[in-house]
Amino acid sequence: MYKRTHTCGELDESSVGSQVQLNGWVNTSRLHGKIVFVDLRDRYGKTQLVFDETDFFEVFEKIKKLSTEDVISISGTVKNRDEGAINPNMKTGKIEISVSDFSILNKASTLPFVLTDRNSSEEPLRLKYRYLELRFDELQNNIFIRHNTYQAVRKYLSDNDFLEVETPILMKSTPEGARDFLVPSRVHKGKFYALPQSPQIYKQILMVSGYDRYFQIVKCFRDEDLRADRQPEFTQIDIEMSFVDEEDIFTYMENLTRYIFKTVKDIKLSDPFPRMTYADAMEKYGSDKPDIRYEMELIDVKSFTDESDFKAFSDAGSVKALLVKTGAKYSRKVIDDLTDKAKKYGAKGLAWMKFQDGNFNGGISKFFSESLQKNISDKLKVENDDILLLVGDDKNIVTKSLGKLRTIIASKENLANENEFKPLWVTEFPMFDFDDENNRYVAMHHPFTAPRKSDIDKLDSDPKRALSRGYDLTMNGHEIAGGSIRIHSPEVQEKVFSLLGLTQKEAVDKFGFLVEALRYGAPPHGGIAFGFDRLVMLLAGTENIRDVIAFPKTTSATSLMDDSPSNVDNQQLRDLGLEIKKD
Repeated sequence: MYKRTHTCGELDESSVGSQVQLNGWVNTSRLHGKIVFVDLRDRYGKTQLVFDETDFFEVFEKIKKLSTEDVISISGTVKNRDEGAINPNMKTGKIEISVSDFSILNKASTLPFVLTDRNSSEEPLRLKYRYLELRFDELQNNIFIRHNTYQAVRKYLSDNDFLEVETPILMKSTPEGARDFLVPSRVHKGKFYALPQSPQIYKQILMVSGYDRYFQIVKCFRDEDLRADRQPEFTQIDIEMSFVDEEDIFTYMENLTRYIFKTVKDIKLSDPFPRMTYADAMEKYGSDKPDIRYEMELIDVKSFTDESDFKAFSDAGSVKALLVKTGAKYSRKVIDDLTDKAKKYGAKGLAWMKFQDGNFNGGISKFFSESLQKNISDKLKVENDDILLLVGDDKNIVTKSLGKLRTIIASKENLANENEFKPLWVTEFPMFDFDDENNRYVAMHHPFTAPRKSDIDKLDSDPKRALSRGYDLTMNGHEIAGGSIRIHSPEVQEKVFSLLGLTQKEAVDKFGFLVEALRYGAPPHGGIAFGFDRLVMLLAGTENIRDVIAFPKTTSATSLMDDSPSNVDNQQLRDLGLEIKKD
């Protein structure tokens, strides 16, 4: 093998006449009479090689048999390409290498899929041979974006006096929402570590310890049901600050986000980021992470339906509608499909009316008088060929189902500009949800989120109405970060634990070390955690989070490449004091 003097993406006309040595993969091989042209590839680019039969008479048959993905090493002279052979789309497109010597470092077996078209094979096959899929330009670019995002984050935070501190991967299992991944201890049989769902408790303890600005780009683990944009192990930008309020967090995190987008993709984001309360986001968009690149807000139409003869909505707590521009073109099949999707999110059905030739027709329009129809069209500014889609039910069902339909329709109608990035802070989340099944409160964010100062008394009088100092940073319909001002009072923390159904003994057993730490001079503090993978997904312009992770899991939490999770032998189980129970 030759030690490379250059990569396959850097040679140009200034190198003509130079003796060079390159290593890489055969991207393509073309036979033209007594000459073989090979495009040699590495992660930096491609360079055209020229093998002339007169120089390689004895081994030319071997050269002719070079195939895609063979690994070779060459030595040769840089030359100008003929005028008609210049490739303006390649940085190296004006030169080629006249090869004087070469060696084959590794012959590639027949590929399980072609590496010229990623869509020519199904994702499970590509994940099984992930080391091949990672050779695609698209994925290499994504990994490059991920690298640059790492560097931008570290530079901004380091330049602003944040300390990078590593926290343990093996920790105590604590009830923070999703199920923990457990790690059995060989030394302490019958006891388990947990992999951290986040470094939440540790970073709060770091604030108690006086490290007033902390960050970490950290792996987190949650054993939860997966979706296209979730993984059992994922990466966070974890951040915490002392002696701050929400405005401090917003300022630093907006500046960080703007710095990342400008540095990595030369995208300029708004200054400042707009804000919206959780209540307003749900009311207007049916989502706590609304995509504000397009309008189509949820419209309250209960006053209209109450005045109509359509009795199915008369007892509904809420009736809202989406006004879809030019949606009258939707066939009954399309409307039925939208109805099925609305039902999936709890709605009993989807009512509709099309507006054509100055009147509503079809669907439930016959239940609305002519004057009521005119009132609706005037007040809602309905235009010809629009369609009104309505859901009536409990308020939560109405907003959730229409919020989902809003995103489905926006995708169908291409309402969002994929080159536009619109951040939005969502604030004032409720402190608690109520779990009807278990008849208890659960934390909306996590149990360490502080209530608004004005709502502390509601923890005793009306917990359901207490609002928190939690906030999410969203962008284009994705939550990219979430955080809160934390509880630094041990008394308030104990009260929240009590509302979540934890007895004092349970709270001490599960979180005692944090509660105790808060008694030793805990400063007011707060922070945020960015979903790093999701952030890179936006920067890379993909909808699939697996496209920005080098070795991802499937939606069933398996790795097809290394076949994990897998069985272990009985000796390992005995060492850990474990036994597999057969159903």
